[in-house]
Order: sequence, then structure tokens, then C-alpha cells
Amino acid sequence: MKILSILALALALSFSSLTATAADKDIVDTAVGAGSFNTLVTAVKAAGLVETLKGKGPFTVFAPTDEAFAKVPKAALDALLADKEKLKQVLLYHVVSGKVMASTAVTLKEAKTVQGSAAKISVMGGKAKIDNANIVKTDIECTNGVIHVIDSVIMPK
Repeated sequence: MKILSILALALALSFSSLTATAADKDIVDTAVGAGSFNTLVTAVKAAGLVETLKGKGPFTVFAPTDEAFAKVPKAALDALLADKEKLKQVLLYHVVSGKVMASTAVTLKEAKTVQGSAAKISVMGGKAKIDNANIVKTDIECTNGVIHVIDSVIMPK
């Protein structure tokens, strides 16, 4: 448990400057301001989820970067962006109700998503994962929740 706490602390400290600027913005504004979530922001707009993720919350968002979305074949991503309902389900699979900080997340085996399915959480070799995605940045606090950055898009079963 001590190793997991140290891992969470190290990840949080390494991105403290981003966290400091995010603390006074909601999840959507934080994602927009970061500059590395352009595809996610586009998808959130296309799915009609902007107002939801700007809402009171709190929410925990496992946010894929632009590089994560680049791993999805272009044709598949274009098809997903064109199917509002499927896109909404995929995006809601990245959201958990409540504010779940990294120190708590790494103690869980799964997280029930807003989409309805549970995503698997694991820690192996000092690295935290949700489903097949590595959690690469943690605890970016926002006015209505927290963002954890992931390196792959996760898909509901």
C-alpha cells in the first residue's frame, strides 16, 4: 500500500503546475485550456455532453489525450464521431460519479462508470491502469471534480 501511495504522490507532484491552474476551472474548461485534449473536447461537443461535464458534479474523468485518440484508426474514429449515441456511451464510460482521487482509485479493483459498466482498475509494476489504458497523470482538480489522464481510449464492453 505504501508503494501505491508513493506512486500516486509522485504522479500528483509531477503535474502540480497543471493542477494549480485547473483548480479554478470546471472539467471542460480545464480540458480546453490544457491543449492536449482537443479530440476529447470535440467528441464531448459532438455528443452533447458539454453542459453535463460543466455541471455541479462531482465527476472523475479518465481523459484520453489527443495521442490516445490518434491510436484509434481514423475510419473508426470518424464513424464514432458521426454516431452521437454510441459516442455518448463511449465518453460516459470514461466518467465516474464522485471525486475519486488517485490514492483511492489505486485501491479499487473496478470503477462503475456513468455509462453503467464497470471499468477494471489495476496496478502492476508501479503503474496504474484503467482497462487497457495507462493512467499517466493524476489528480488534476477542477471545480466540479478531478481528471486523470490516460494514454488510450477505453471502450465499454
